[in-house]
Amino acid sequence: MNGLRFGAAVAFLAVLSTSTVAAQSRTPSPLDALAWMSGSWSGTQGDVTAEEHWTTPSGGLMLCVHRDLRGGRAVSFEFLRIVARGDTITFIAMPRGRNETPFPMKELGPKRVVFENPEHDYPQRILYWQEKPGELKAHTEGTIRGKLEFEEWTWKRSKLAP
Repeated sequence: MNGLRFGAAVAFLAVLSTSTVAAQSRTPSPLDALAWMSGSWSGTQGDVTAEEHWTTPSGGLMLCVHRDLRGGRAVSFEFLRIVARGDTITFIAMPRGRNETPFPMKELGPKRVVFENPEHDYPQRILYWQEKPGELKAHTEGTIRGKLEFEEWTWKRSKLAP
C-alpha cells in the first residue's frame, strides 16, 4: 500500500511540476498584442524593394531588421526593436545603425499600433497595421519645414531572406 501511495504521490508531483514549468516558461507580455507584426515582409515601390523581418514577441522584446534595395544593391538599412518595460511599450529605431530614437506607444488597437515622438525631426509618428492576413502596412509622418510629410508602405508576407 505504501508503494502505491508513493507512486501516486510521485505521479502527482510530476504532473504538478510539468504544469508549473509550462506556466512559468511563457509569461504573458503586453507585446503579445503585436504578434501579428511577426514574420518576414517585403514590397516594392517604384524602384525600391523594402524588407522587414520581425521576431515574435518574447522576453519583453521584438527585434527587426529593415533593408531597402535598389537595382539589387542595399541603399539603406535600419535596426528596430519594440520593448515592453512594465506597462510601457516603446518602438526604438536605429537608422543605418546610428543612435537610438525612442517612440513611445500612443495607441493600440486590433492589429494597429501608433508610436510617437514629437521631439524627433522626422518622423514624429510611426504606424503599423494589418487590414488583411498576409499583408503589413507601415506609415511614417511628421513636419518638415512646417509642412506635413509622410511615407507609406504595403508589404506582403515573404520568406526569410537568405
